[in-house]
Amino acid sequence: MTATGRLVGLGVGPGDPELVTLKALRLLKAAPVVAYPAPEGGESFARSIVAGYLSPSQEEIAIAVPMRIERFPAAEIYDRAAERIAGHLDEGRNVAVLCEGDPFFYGSFMYLFERLADRYPTEIVPGVASVTAAAAASRRPLSARNDVLTVIPGPLDDAALEAQIAACEAFAIMKLGRHLERVRALLGRLGLLGACTYCERISLPEERVVPLREVTGDAPYFSMILGYRGTEPAILRRTGAALVFGVESEAV
Repeated sequence: MTATGRLVGLGVGPGDPELVTLKALRLLKAAPVVAYPAPEGGESFARSIVAGYLSPSQEEIAIAVPMRIERFPAAEIYDRAAERIAGHLDEGRNVAVLCEGDPFFYGSFMYLFERLADRYPTEIVPGVASVTAAAAASRRPLSARNDVLTVIPGPLDDAALEAQIAACEAFAIMKLGRHLERVRALLGRLGLLGACTYCERISLPEERVVPLREVTGDAPYFSMILGYRGTEPAILRRTGAALVFGVESEAV
C-alpha cells in the first residue's frame, strides 16, 4: 500500500514575509501542492505573503470563499476543498495549506483539519499571530504579571463585550470591520478610550497604529483594538509606551 501524503497547516504570519518561520518556509518550499483561501474574484492574502517563495512547479489550490454576511465558513466550500486535497494526499503528495497568522488562532485551516486530520498524517506549524504582532508594533505589552488577557471578537453584542472586558485586565478586540464605531462607542461609555490603541494592517507597508479616540467609521478586516482596563501595568509607564501615542489609562 502506497503511503499517503502529509497534510501541513502553515501559519504564515500577519503579512510581512520576513515573519514567516524558518520551519514554515522549509515545508512550504518542499510541498508539491499548496492550498490557500481566497475571496471570490480576489487575491489570496495568505498567498501574497509567501508569493516570493513559491515555485512554478508547485500545484496551487485556491479555495474560493464568498465574502458574505451569512455564517462563515460555508460547509460545502470546505467539503469540496477537503475532497480535492484528499485526492493529492491519496497519491502520496504532501499538501501545504496556508493560513495567515496562526492556523489555530481564528485560522481557516481548522475547517480542513476537522475534515482530514483523522485520515491523513497532519502537521501544524504555528505562525506569528496578529495580536502579538500588534503589541510589538504599538510598543505596548499585551499583559504583565498575573493580568488576565482576553481576546474578544468584535461582532459580539454590547452586553457580551462589556461582560468580557469587565472580567479581565487587558483585552484585544478583533474582527472589527463594520463594528468599529459601535465598539468604540461602548469603550467610550466604559471610560476606556484613552486606554486603547487601534491597530490596522500590522506588519504591512500600510500599517496604522493610532489612539482609538482618533479613529472613526468602519475598519478593514485586518484590524484590532488593544486595551487595558484600569491602571496600566508599571512596564508601560516605565517604557513610556503610553506617551508614544499620547494616551493615558482611565480607571473604571
